[in-house]
Amino acid sequence: MAEELQERDIDAFIDEVWEDVVADITSLVRIESVEDLEHAEPGKPFGPKPYEALAKGLEIAERLGLETHNCEGYIGYADLPGVSSKQIATIAHTDIVPVGIGWTVPPLDVTRRDGCLLGRGVQDDKGAFVLSLYAAKFFVDQVSRTGQKLPYTIRCIVGTNEETGMEDVDWYLEHFDAPDFLFTPDADFPLICGEKGIFHGEFVSKEPVLEQGGWLLSAQAGTVANAIPGLAEAVLLADAAPSLEGTEGFELESLDGGQVRLSAHGIGGHAAFPPGTINAIGKLTKLLAAAGLLEGDSALSSFLGMVNLLANTTDGEPLGIASSDEVFGALTMNAGVLRTLPDGRMSISIDVRYPTSITIEQITDTFKALAERHGCEFKEIINKTPFYMDPSLPAIQALLSAYRDYVDADAEPFVIGGGTYARHFPRACAFGPNVPTEERPDWLGIEHGPDEGMTEAGLKRALKLYIVGISRLMDIEL
Repeated sequence: MAEELQERDIDAFIDEVWEDVVADITSLVRIESVEDLEHAEPGKPFGPKPYEALAKGLEIAERLGLETHNCEGYIGYADLPGVSSKQIATIAHTDIVPVGIGWTVPPLDVTRRDGCLLGRGVQDDKGAFVLSLYAAKFFVDQVSRTGQKLPYTIRCIVGTNEETGMEDVDWYLEHFDAPDFLFTPDADFPLICGEKGIFHGEFVSKEPVLEQGGWLLSAQAGTVANAIPGLAEAVLLADAAPSLEGTEGFELESLDGGQVRLSAHGIGGHAAFPPGTINAIGKLTKLLAAAGLLEGDSALSSFLGMVNLLANTTDGEPLGIASSDEVFGALTMNAGVLRTLPDGRMSISIDVRYPTSITIEQITDTFKALAERHGCEFKEIINKTPFYMDPSLPAIQALLSAYRDYVDADAEPFVIGGGTYARHFPRACAFGPNVPTEERPDWLGIEHGPDEGMTEAGLKRALKLYIVGISRLMDIEL
């Protein structure tokens, strides 16, 4: 009966606060909180917009009755103190990847369409961040009503740098002890107990590859390494423009001075989940190769030939780094950002999600050798080793039981190629908000892609599971 009464209370609470939830998600989505190190300053280490989103997040938390703290602009947290100082924590982030192209709705606002909310950050991760605050709000109201504190402190951590370097968490763990248990609502249900290793690197040509009077004037694509680019563009001499007869997803635009802009349209998405995507860089270089423009032994041909190899594989097989293990599955890779540098050199970034069956030394040695063959330098930018939590831990089982009781009794925890905050903490996991097997409208985009969004029913379900999950965590020994 107590469980039935609590479920009835939870459902009533969600109905009561839902329009406020949507309004608070909207207020965060309207902030273009992309990392901007060029304008960083003390107190705003990742730029003005990530700080603005942090401040807005803490403002919401304070209004909901939590004790808030801004940690020098790096990160923030909001507490509901319990009988014990031991913490059950959530961590979600208010920064976003760049908006990108292909949107049919305003990306920096929330659009309601047929029971869905669309906007950059609705799924990743502003929507879930707001849900974590309202889950805590449920217990704020409960404590206020009963006068009895919870067994443990609830802490909602507000991240600001998840999409780029996760330096916010590095700062936090240098200044605070890790929570006794933490989950991040920044992935999928039923529960994620492990994450592949994540490696980012960059190839940069040693010398300028764009020659005076050459056929290519510039090329660019992508915004971040961990997003599969949906658009790639090249400006070239009109005489060199390849034929588009029999092709799809390309455009030629005439420019002044005998030049044209060649655009290749792919299907963007998250680098960790390549199925269903088409890398626009690979699509562009394939067309150039088919037209014979990558033949010869020039520095440009060599560089673009390398790009063609990198951008047209998602498993690393052509490079000899394809690998898989029983826990994490197969390695994935993505060529994410193509740039023409001011001095005529060019660069291409790479994102690799790797299992335990291959070492980072094997990956980097392969890339360094490839770079040397093509007149490039290769540098490592990020490396995060694979992360795994034992699914039998009581805290993991407490959260999983909530999903099993209310959604799918046969659900099992799993591992992903994406990277979340969980890997930074000694006792942590990722828990929702998305259900990857749930049927979604064809027009509803995914995280990091255009028209990103979630169903309102899915968001409401996630909020219920967060409340139930926290309640069950309160009943175990931390």
